[in-house]
Amino acid sequence: MKIKNILILATLSTTLLFSCTKLEEEFDDSLSAVAEDDIDPQSILQGAYSALNTPFQDQSRFWAAQEHTGDAVIGPTRGADWDDNGVWRVLHNHRWNADHGFLRDTYRELQQTQYFSTNVIALSAASAQQKAEARFIRALSMFCTLDGWDQVPFREGENFEDLTILPETKKGVDAANFIIAELEAAVASLPNGPMIKANKNAAKALMMKVYLNKAVYKDRTKQPAAGDFDNADMARVIALADEIIASTDPKYSLQASYFENFAPNNSAISKEIIYALENTPGVRGGNVRSRWFAQLHYNQNPSGWNGFATLSDFYDKFEEDDDRLVQSYPGITSVGGVKVGFLEGQQFDQNNVALKDRKGAPLAFTREVKLTETGDNLEITGIRVVKYPIDYVSGDQSDNEYVIFRYADVLLMKAEALLRSGNEAAARDIVNEIRNLRGVDDFTTLTLDNLIDERGRELYWEGWRRNDLIRFGKFLDAWQEKPASDAKYLLFAIPNEQLAVNPNLTQNPGF
Repeated sequence: MKIKNILILATLSTTLLFSCTKLEEEFDDSLSAVAEDDIDPQSILQGAYSALNTPFQDQSRFWAAQEHTGDAVIGPTRGADWDDNGVWRVLHNHRWNADHGFLRDTYRELQQTQYFSTNVIALSAASAQQKAEARFIRALSMFCTLDGWDQVPFREGENFEDLTILPETKKGVDAANFIIAELEAAVASLPNGPMIKANKNAAKALMMKVYLNKAVYKDRTKQPAAGDFDNADMARVIALADEIIASTDPKYSLQASYFENFAPNNSAISKEIIYALENTPGVRGGNVRSRWFAQLHYNQNPSGWNGFATLSDFYDKFEEDDDRLVQSYPGITSVGGVKVGFLEGQQFDQNNVALKDRKGAPLAFTREVKLTETGDNLEITGIRVVKYPIDYVSGDQSDNEYVIFRYADVLLMKAEALLRSGNEAAARDIVNEIRNLRGVDDFTTLTLDNLIDERGRELYWEGWRRNDLIRFGKFLDAWQEKPASDAKYLLFAIPNEQLAVNPNLTQNPGF
């Protein structure tokens, strides 16, 4: 009976598991070789899904890599709070190196996700659908690695089973093309839904992301210019978007109430969500509650961690009547007093009683915020953001599904591809459809500058800002509390722990 190298609740030494290095590394004794006939493919597949939770839902992992490096999030050090050895300041200022703890852990956990997914693909007992779902999960983790670090360790087939063989490294456009091919191979066997499973339209949305960013991946030493975007790539983005738009099972539409896309019952009410990570109390879930805990003050309900904020320059991109800016939300504001969106100024409880900070001063969040806060107001600086309406019922295991892809993003990607292809009028019509529903006036002209701002307004704090800023040529600019950046910071450094165990990886230029 053939024996597979399947990981069953194993904890290989981290560098071995995540880098797939040589057997000289020490094994923990929880690794077992298991007869393939005794393996339940669905259990291994669930492990692959669960492996996505930490890199995506934890406030310090891939979300931080995409958002804290952009112009919409800041993580101030508030006196003795939130110093964390400077990791948040380093992300905001674009000063990371190969030993940044959060980036190191993100890279490792993305490789772990790839490893679990490949375990499923390697099982002869796995069904075609199970293998396709695993291919999607693997493609998503590889895309995130490519986008952040450019170098994607990869092993499959005999090389996957023989840990003495080092993984190859896929880079740049070659890696992008491989991810596309994987997704194209998976689509036919993927289900139509539900949104919490890998599905056909999720694969198409991810392919759109890859095609849209191929101009970025051609040369990681610079931001792409307008002429770097291939018309054939843009045509594929448009065609894939049209397939998703034409879908009837499920049928997508823009959600009239914006914040319903992120609510505790979003999987039941949202018509926009294409793919989300499941958060079901007692079944499966991640740290989605960090999307409100990390910002809320200690004296709000729930008592938060009083950390992250947005920047006033980003906040000022919104028009006053924009529905995405701030709203009371049924069952949330009436329970804890917290609104959804951007929280500026005096905060109140559910009885409209003005709240105070821990020193008894008014709890009124200010537009002003610095990377290092001192003085009497350090608890209240910075406009806070609550994108996900709070789940007051489920406790730490919150019920909001964590959104990865939604319909509005598909429409905006199509609009971008049309604009880059020279069809401004058609692109503008799409953007104005979204703006109308969000309560703001039409654009009379669509440019790359107002399109990147619209992506910011629609997709703020959803984990795409770094990706967007690089593609639009703005990531290296100076903004609040950040000087202009060196081009080497278009990539993250390959973690030193990975370089130490995999000689097929090389450090990215400048680090």
